[in-house]
Amino acid sequence: MQTAKNGWTVLVGEDEAEVRNYLETALLCEGYSVALARDGEEVLSILEEGEARVSAVLLDIVMPRKDGLETLREIRNLNSSLPVIVLSGLCGTLNVVDAMRSGANNFLAKPVAHDDLHRALEDVLRGCIPEPPRQPRLQAEQTRVLLRSSSPAMKRIEGLIRSVALSGWPVLIHGETGVGKEVLARNLHAQSHRAKRPFFKLNCAALPSELVESELFGYERGAFTGAFQRKPGMFEMADTGTILLDEIGDMDVKLQAKLLQVLQDSEFQRLGGKEMVRVDVRVLAATHRDLEKAIEAGNFREDLYYRLNVIKLHVPPLRERKEDILPIAESLMERHAPQGLPAPQLTPALREAMLRYYWPGNVRELENVIRRILILRDPELLIAELDSKAASRCLKQFNATQEAPRLASFGVSAVLEQVREANEKAERTAILAAMNSTRWNRKQAAAVLNIDYRALLYKMKKLQIDGMAEPFPTPPRASAAGSTGD
Repeated sequence: MQTAKNGWTVLVGEDEAEVRNYLETALLCEGYSVALARDGEEVLSILEEGEARVSAVLLDIVMPRKDGLETLREIRNLNSSLPVIVLSGLCGTLNVVDAMRSGANNFLAKPVAHDDLHRALEDVLRGCIPEPPRQPRLQAEQTRVLLRSSSPAMKRIEGLIRSVALSGWPVLIHGETGVGKEVLARNLHAQSHRAKRPFFKLNCAALPSELVESELFGYERGAFTGAFQRKPGMFEMADTGTILLDEIGDMDVKLQAKLLQVLQDSEFQRLGGKEMVRVDVRVLAATHRDLEKAIEAGNFREDLYYRLNVIKLHVPPLRERKEDILPIAESLMERHAPQGLPAPQLTPALREAMLRYYWPGNVRELENVIRRILILRDPELLIAELDSKAASRCLKQFNATQEAPRLASFGVSAVLEQVREANEKAERTAILAAMNSTRWNRKQAAAVLNIDYRALLYKMKKLQIDGMAEPFPTPPRASAAGSTGD
């Protein structure tokens, strides 16, 4: 087991060798130390022996000898506070509820994207004590990624942050997914009078409504099946601190009434409880939705909206501040570069491709691209990927216009055919490079390309890639163990 660069050790309980290897690689790239287990029995053995100081556990549900949920319940008997993230390809609501009520801190659906894994671990480890040296540095770097901007809109936000932070009032942060709403919220907390107090975040869209309620407000023993002991909610744990309600626009309307009570009266009841719990918490809310339209549609309470919307900050999308793309990319490159290895250069061609691209996933998508550059070290692959996505978007927009049928009669159809061919060529190049870099492990290639596994299989079939021998080496034959990556 390698020494952790960031002070954390993650125990991975996963029976599939290829998934286990992918998770190990992803965690090592993030600076974690990794311990590996093939089933629930090995997970418990590692924890009981205590040879590795485990900071968090990644636990697959379906495993031989002892499945993930049974293992999770035994982990909770050993250690009620150890962060556990459950992984499963069976991501129905019942599985999520079972996992969370068995004591999981989070649930990730397979195949697990690198970015989702990174954020989930940061969320569960952030409240752990003692905190390693990496965390304050990481938060400072995240703040710089957002705020070191040449954009006039971002400079206006930067100028407001200090006064807004010190005001202590609720703040509503609006912007597309991935623009940096959470980073802005953390910066507001860091510059407020509550900076040395707790900061908690809950994504209201990531969990079923019944779990959002128990996570926010906690529950009493016996409140529901599996509630073996009282559990404080985030509002209690964030007392005198700050709580960020991410994607507040997706919160169930019934829960909105209980949240309104906390904002008005600073008190609430745990699930299954009668005692009123008083708290002093500053609430920050973030959303990509238009809440005024949601009010008109009856999906969001108007009284709650005006309680949250004391101060509103809008974070513009990355495509509207292109002057920030390259500086942010360089900052992310410095942040994620493995120690001891020289960072690859952003070539002029790659810089041009990044400026051409429209970044629908904003800073989060840019961060994923930087991670792939650091892993694959192949700028041409990234250029092909970005140009392929841009060509697909242009083609869809063109076909959606009313002018397309008329323009086709003037020979534009030939241009469209060229666009289609260029798009297919770029996709083909990107997929082949990813497959070759992962030794034709399709699941890992899908993770590298940041697309769904089934989508990759469909594209490979469409582009007739499967089984190709040129220009890349023939895919390796299955070993005696029978692992092909499929």
